[in-house]
Amino acid sequence: MSPTPWLVAVTAVAVVSDAMLLPFYPQFFAERFGVADPSHVGGYLAMSCLVVMLALPVWARLARRLGTLRLLIATQLVAGGLSLSCAVITSLPWFWGLSLAMLVAKASYLLVYPYLMHFAPRDRHASLIGLLSVVVHAGGILGAVIGGLVLEHWQAAQVFRVMAVSDALQVAVCLLLLRRGRAPHAAPATPPAPGTSGAILRLGLVMLLFTFSATLARPFFAQYWALASGLPGEVLAGAVFAIPGGVAVALLALDLLGRRPGGEAIVLPLAIGLTGLLLQASGEIAAILAGRVLFGWALFRVTVRLEVRLFQLSTPARYASDFSKIHVFQGLGVLVASWGAGRLVDAQGLASPFLVAALGFALCALAHRLLLARAEATPARPNEPVSART
Repeated sequence: MSPTPWLVAVTAVAVVSDAMLLPFYPQFFAERFGVADPSHVGGYLAMSCLVVMLALPVWARLARRLGTLRLLIATQLVAGGLSLSCAVITSLPWFWGLSLAMLVAKASYLLVYPYLMHFAPRDRHASLIGLLSVVVHAGGILGAVIGGLVLEHWQAAQVFRVMAVSDALQVAVCLLLLRRGRAPHAAPATPPAPGTSGAILRLGLVMLLFTFSATLARPFFAQYWALASGLPGEVLAGAVFAIPGGVAVALLALDLLGRRPGGEAIVLPLAIGLTGLLLQASGEIAAILAGRVLFGWALFRVTVRLEVRLFQLSTPARYASDFSKIHVFQGLGVLVASWGAGRLVDAQGLASPFLVAALGFALCALAHRLLLARAEATPARPNEPVSART
């Protein structure tokens, strides 16, 4: 039995769980704890990113000793218990502590990504990364819709009970794979190829800029949409928030049907994404919707192409280690975006994150040219595809 469909399912469940509150944290803190300060929401999201960023390298080390599936069983059991605690806690300081501990435990599921790459030949990495990217975006769709339904019809605490159910499903899948002999084999430690570590770090800097720009407008999008459109309802706001995920699903379907290579260039997708961000900043309903479509197209294309580059630079024995390094840069991008979003909105208004994110996309394109040109000009190792030029 191939573990790939099951592990993709684990990823999907985890992503849906993580996405349920993402567009609604301002409303959640206002309803649950009476806190309406945008800086508080930004600070919480920044701290959430920080703990996940710090936890992942630790989980990567433990996975080498325990195995990825065994580690996931333990951590998701802990995460489920903490999720149920968050559902009943009424103290804001205790909520911070318990929910951040929950995120530390949940962070281990990110190791499924590099583990999956062990089961796929290099020439199928782009397709698998595209599939996982769609899972992330589609999970964002479903998570945002579920979160909106829960907040609109039930108490906000119910979100954490749904999260606990998702943790239990992940544990069940991991137990099934272990019973059927799909435990991961320890990979031998190998030194990185000359120049690879530097290329990984340069890629990490590009990822940081891209992730910062892609994340900056998320925390307050639901509020921005409600103000710009005048249309009430968390479910509608969640659906508009999730438009980029629908675009990603459609793009993967077109790629698979057309059997077209994904390519490596990211400058054009970044320019399209920049246009989408500026359209959203306009405040017009039609422009916001069109901007979400263009933004989703850019997110999918750039994400897949940068992550394909990561696994081209790495080796199977170092997938988890290099992935955790890149995730640190991505985490820094999300952390700075989350911390800055609240302060930016507080000072400049709800449209300002779109404008700053558009500038970030322009800087990301420049950084890609300056930092990765040398790495992409390096000949590929034997049996590896030669990457296309930017």
